[in-house]
Amino acid sequence: QMPGTARHDQDMAMEAKKKIMQTTDPLEKLRLQCLAKGSAGIKGLGRVFQNMVGKKSGTLDFHEFMKGLHHYSLVINEEEAQDRFQLFDKDGSGTINFDEFLATLRPPMSNARKEIIMQAFQKLDKTGDGVITIDDLRRVYNVKYHPKYINGDWTEEQVFNAFLDNFDSLNDKNGKITTEEFMNYYAGVSASIETEIHFIIMMKNAWKL
Repeated sequence: QMPGTARHDQDMAMEAKKKIMQTTDPLEKLRLQCLAKGSAGIKGLGRVFQNMVGKKSGTLDFHEFMKGLHHYSLVINEEEAQDRFQLFDKDGSGTINFDEFLATLRPPMSNARKEIIMQAFQKLDKTGDGVITIDDLRRVYNVKYHPKYINGDWTEEQVFNAFLDNFDSLNDKNGKITTEEFMNYYAGVSASIETEIHFIIMMKNAWKL
């Protein structure tokens, strides 16, 4: 089964839910809560925060942090939330930078994995402005390796739309994907793939690298 597909996502989500019970690390617990929502979980949380603070400052105070977690249905009490917030508020200013927060929240990835993700992004980002559009994706993304396409369940269009849903949340279909969002999504996919070589082959096939 191919990474990023519904079945693969389900397996990963179940695995994350099991691990939540075992971890005592507050950061790991929050990361697993996001991954329990599937590969796009961390990117999804990023979107919630982005929508809340808009373009204003890229920072969150504790009240916004708590509100975002609840809005994303992450169950957490105030004390736990306070602990996690302090992990990120390194200078004690009472605010955190949410891009840094998401970067720390991403499952750790090797440089080789980060490089192949960036290669795919750069191939798509024709103008080099750090943003890719739906049309850019459509030109390059290869649906033919998707199991549901192979077994005839879905058309090319259905596979592509399912893929897009990983990036655009229902209330925010802006049709643009930033480097951060691309990286956040593939960090989720990467978390579910044990071997380096398997991840790299999957990326090469999907993006014709």
